[in-house]
Amino acid sequence: MSATSPNRAPLRFGANYTPSMNWMHSWMSLNLDNVRRDFAGLAELGLDHVRIFPLWPILQPNRTLIRAEAVADVRAVVDVGAEFGLDVSVDVIQGHLSSFDFMPSWLYTWHNKNMFTHPDALSGQVALVERLAEALGGANNFLGFTTGNETNQFSSSVHPSPWPVTTEEAANWITTLLDAADAAAPKQEHVHSQYDAAWYLDGHGFTPALAARLGAMTTVHSWIFNGTAQRYGGRSATSDRHAEYMIEVSRAFATDPQRRTWLQEVGAPSNCLTPDDMPDFLEATVRNAARTENLWGVTWWCSHDVSRSLADFPELEYSLGLIDQSGDAKPIGRRFSEIIPELRERRDLPVRQLGIVIEVDAGDTPVSRGALAPGGPIFDVWRSACAEGVDAAFVTSIDAADAAALARRGITELVHPDLSKGVAEYTSNNTVVG
Repeated sequence: MSATSPNRAPLRFGANYTPSMNWMHSWMSLNLDNVRRDFAGLAELGLDHVRIFPLWPILQPNRTLIRAEAVADVRAVVDVGAEFGLDVSVDVIQGHLSSFDFMPSWLYTWHNKNMFTHPDALSGQVALVERLAEALGGANNFLGFTTGNETNQFSSSVHPSPWPVTTEEAANWITTLLDAADAAAPKQEHVHSQYDAAWYLDGHGFTPALAARLGAMTTVHSWIFNGTAQRYGGRSATSDRHAEYMIEVSRAFATDPQRRTWLQEVGAPSNCLTPDDMPDFLEATVRNAARTENLWGVTWWCSHDVSRSLADFPELEYSLGLIDQSGDAKPIGRRFSEIIPELRERRDLPVRQLGIVIEVDAGDTPVSRGALAPGGPIFDVWRSACAEGVDAAFVTSIDAADAAALARRGITELVHPDLSKGVAEYTSNNTVVG
């Protein structure tokens, strides 16, 4: 039995752009010929968009200095995307990438200000959003802003110098930047992103409800090095379906039944998979994600391998690309290219009649986010359903008590995971440096 998704637009397929020459440091001295070569390779794979990461300290080295040259570089890269038929999403507060933090000096050490709560920090970020929006306004291939890459890690207890936030403060930061983006660039769709502490780490200020209700779409970042591969195996069915799991969990917290989800970041890490495993992992992950309702698209991490000439990256970062340092598509890139034409056109989706209940408090925050994490009782109920061939959905305990809400989603059966079972504390860190 199947149900047809109401969103019939073709699925989008793209890559998070890691420049082949000098990685993100290329923003210090942009070479558009290098960008053209990189984008040509991505277009040859059949991708339709890229997500780019201009570095915050280069754009805004002083709170009241937004460099015109750096802003022009962002527009130039967006325009190069258009040359190759690529739409471009722009991360505007950037932030954190591949274990490195890129924070302007007016925010830390002697000038330490909580980027999420200090009035000057907020006003400075709003100014950057507005300036970039002005520069990108006429670009028809500009998709919109992401407020930054997994910026919630700056508030996390695992960060060396965290800026803690309450859920209310996190919500204010997100809405302040999104409101500025919507006002300055109203024709585009703007989003925010978190790493999976928002879903799996108890006490974290950024919550599933914020992820699933603020912004034009819900963004999901799925990595199996968070305990999934370690517990169940890199090529286990559980790892293959982890992105699907996160997407389905996110849908439990969305108040708009037509809200779209963007699998904005997912990759094949070498600390969990062999090179021979990676193409099959990509295909399984993308096919499983494509079975979820209202999926906007999949953006793979990442476009190009990091050069071995650059030091101090975690080992896995050197091999995540779809394209190698010579400019040749790797087996994983060729596999992505092969499946895109088939998956771009939407298909009938499974009806998810079984609803796994996520117990939440009055603020719609899970009473145990650890129960959602790999090894937790909610996660394990999902695993068991998958093993039995059942496609399950998730609902909050509030919606589970609402017959109309269940009927709208076609859920006819509920299962309540036993939260009294002990769960290991979620300790996954998205930045592991030797």
